[in-house]
Amino acid sequence: MGLNLSRIIRFGMLVAFLGLIAAAPAAAQDSTPIPYTPPEGELSGSVTSDGSSTVGPLTQAVAEEFGSVASDVQVSVDTSGTGGGFERFCAGEIDVSNASRPIEEDERGICAEAGIDFYEFTVALDGLTVVVNAENDWVDCMTIDQLNQLWAPDSEVTTWADLNSEWPEEEIALYGPGTDSGTFDYFTDVVNGEEGASRTDYEPSEDDNVIVQGVAGDQYALGYFGLAYYIENQDSLKALQIDGGSGCVEPSGETVADGSYAPLSRPLFIYVSAASLERPEAQEFARFYLANAATLAGDVGYVGLPGDQSLEVQMKLEGAIGGDVAPDSQSSGTPEASPPA
Repeated sequence: MGLNLSRIIRFGMLVAFLGLIAAAPAAAQDSTPIPYTPPEGELSGSVTSDGSSTVGPLTQAVAEEFGSVASDVQVSVDTSGTGGGFERFCAGEIDVSNASRPIEEDERGICAEAGIDFYEFTVALDGLTVVVNAENDWVDCMTIDQLNQLWAPDSEVTTWADLNSEWPEEEIALYGPGTDSGTFDYFTDVVNGEEGASRTDYEPSEDDNVIVQGVAGDQYALGYFGLAYYIENQDSLKALQIDGGSGCVEPSGETVADGSYAPLSRPLFIYVSAASLERPEAQEFARFYLANAATLAGDVGYVGLPGDQSLEVQMKLEGAIGGDVAPDSQSSGTPEASPPA
C-alpha cells in the first residue's frame, strides 16, 4: 500500500486535530470525528459485508449514506450472525465482518491458516435488551439471577410463576438468537457464566426480526437482542429494566453510554480485511464508516463512541491504509474490549 498525496493530507489533518483536542480542556474533548472528505476521481467496484444482525442495521445505514458520495460502489450487507460472518471472512469471501463480540481464538486461527490479515475497529456501543410483550403488566424489572434461572442449561423454569409466585402460572415462550450470534455468546457469558451455555428449548433465530415477531405475538413471551431492534418496535414490545446488583436500570442511550446499564452493555465492531484495504473503494467505505458511525449509531438505536475514541479509531484506520499499523491478526490475541465508560 503506497503513499499518496490524498492519504498524507488525511493523516496530517487527523494528527493536527488530535493535537488540538489534546491541548483543549477535558470538557471539550468529546468532539466530533473528522468529517469525511471524498477522494478525487470516481470510485467504482463493490464492498461485501456479513455477520452480526445487531451491527447489520448500522452497516446498512452507513452503506446507504455512502451511496450518496460513491454511487458506483455497490455495498452488500448480509446478516448470518457474528460466527457466520467470521466464517465467510476467514474464507476470504467478504471484505467486512460485522461483529457483536471480539473475534475468538479459533476464528483467528482459521483466518491465519487462510492468510487473512485483518483490523478490528470499534464502531458503537450497545445495550443488550431483554423484551416482553407490550401487554405484559406483571414484570418491569428482572435481576441477572432471575435471567440465569430462566436461561441456564439445567433450568427447570417453565412458567412465570416459577420465577416469582406473584406472576402468572403461564408458560414462558422463549425467543433468542441462534448459536452463530455474537449476542448469544455475550448473553450466555454474562448471564450464565460461560459462553454458549444455554437451555435449548427456545425458538432461535439469527434474524432479530423473527424474535421481535415472536415476542410481539405472545403475551407470555420473552426474548433478547440489541437495543436498536427494541427502539424500532416499542409499540409492540416492552423493554425490561435489569438489576445487575445496583438496582433496576432501563436500557437507553444514556445508561449504555454512562455504563450504568450493566452488565448488558457492550462494544460493537467491524473487522476489515487488510487485503481489502488495498482497494480504493474499500478504503473509502471504511473511512466513511468511521467518520459517520457516531451519528448513524444514534439514528439506528445504538450509542456512538465519544469523540476522542472515534478519532483514535480513525487514526488507526489511516495507519492501516498506509501500512504504518500492523494488522490485529498479527498480535498474540484480540485486545480486551473496553466496556463503556
